[in-house]
Amino acid sequence: MLKAGVIGAGHLGKIHLKLLQQSSEYDLIGFYDGDKQRAKEIEGEFGYRSFDSAEALIEAVDMIDVVTPTITHFETAKKAIISGKHLFVEKPITSTYAEAEELIQLAKKHQVKGQVGHVERFNPAFTAVKDKIGQPMFIEAHRLAEFNPRGTDVPVVLDLMIHDIDVILSVVKSKVKNVSASGVSVISETPDIANARIQFENGCVANLTASRISLKNMRKARFFQRDAYISVDFLERKCEVVKMKDAPKDPDDFAMILQNAEGVKKQIYFENPTIDTNNAILDELESFAQAINNNTEPVVSLEQGAEALKVANMVIESFKK
Repeated sequence: MLKAGVIGAGHLGKIHLKLLQQSSEYDLIGFYDGDKQRAKEIEGEFGYRSFDSAEALIEAVDMIDVVTPTITHFETAKKAIISGKHLFVEKPITSTYAEAEELIQLAKKHQVKGQVGHVERFNPAFTAVKDKIGQPMFIEAHRLAEFNPRGTDVPVVLDLMIHDIDVILSVVKSKVKNVSASGVSVISETPDIANARIQFENGCVANLTASRISLKNMRKARFFQRDAYISVDFLERKCEVVKMKDAPKDPDDFAMILQNAEGVKKQIYFENPTIDTNNAILDELESFAQAINNNTEPVVSLEQGAEALKVANMVIESFKK
C-alpha cells in the first residue's frame, strides 16, 4: 500500500480523504490544510491526522494528492516532486502552461509519476464507449451547471469546459489547428458562459459550450464518425451507439433501412453498452496507484493535463480577440 497524503481539505479534498482511507491501494497518512480552524475541525470529526505543514506531510508519504485552489497547484506540486514523491493533482494541472511544462521536466528529473484529476475519463458512460470512438469528424459537447460560487475564481473554461477539452483530446488523434471562441461574464469577473470551436489538422471539428449560470445541469457529448454516432451523458451515466452498415438483401420486417439519393441502402443498428457502477474519483486515484506500482503510464499523464490546459488557454485568448 502506498502511503498517501492530501494537501487541501475543502469540499473536494474531503471526498479524496474519504476515498483514500477506503482504498485498498493506499494507506492514508494524513492531510494538510492552510486553514488551521478547518483542519482542526476535520481532524476532530473524521479522525484524519492533520499535519502542521505541507513539508512535514510530504516527508511522511509516497504520494501527494493536491486538492487546493488552482493558483497554488504549481508551488505545492513542485515541493512534492522535488522531494521525490509521486503526484496526483486536481485539474487544471496549473495556472499557466509554462508552470505545467516545468512540472513535467521536474517529474522526469526526479523520476516520479504524475496524474491530473480529469475525472470524466473514468466516467462509466465514457469508458463503455471509448473504444468505439474511432475517428470522429464532428463532436458536440454541452456542460451546463447551476450557479455555485465555488470555482468562480477562474473562467468557466478552466472550471467546466476543460473536462470536455480533455475528453476530446483523448479521442482525436490529431493536433489542434485553430480555436475560435466567445465568452460572456454575467455574474463573475471572468466569463460564466462560453462557446468554443476547435479545429484539428485531420479535419475534425469540436463545438463546445459551457455555462455555470444555467437553470439545470447537463453534461453531454456527441461524437459523429463515418457510419456511426455515439452519445455520452456524463451526468446520467448513459450512452448510446448508433451504427449504419450496408443493408442485407433480405432485411427482416423490423429492420430500420435508410436509402440515400444514389440508391444506397443502409441498415441502422442500436447498441446500449453495459455501464458498470463505479466511483470515478476512487477509480482515478486507484489507477494512479497501479501506474506507480506497475511502472506504467498514468491514464491522464502530466503531459495530457498540460495539453488540455494549453487548449483551454487558447479558448480564453480567443475571447480577447
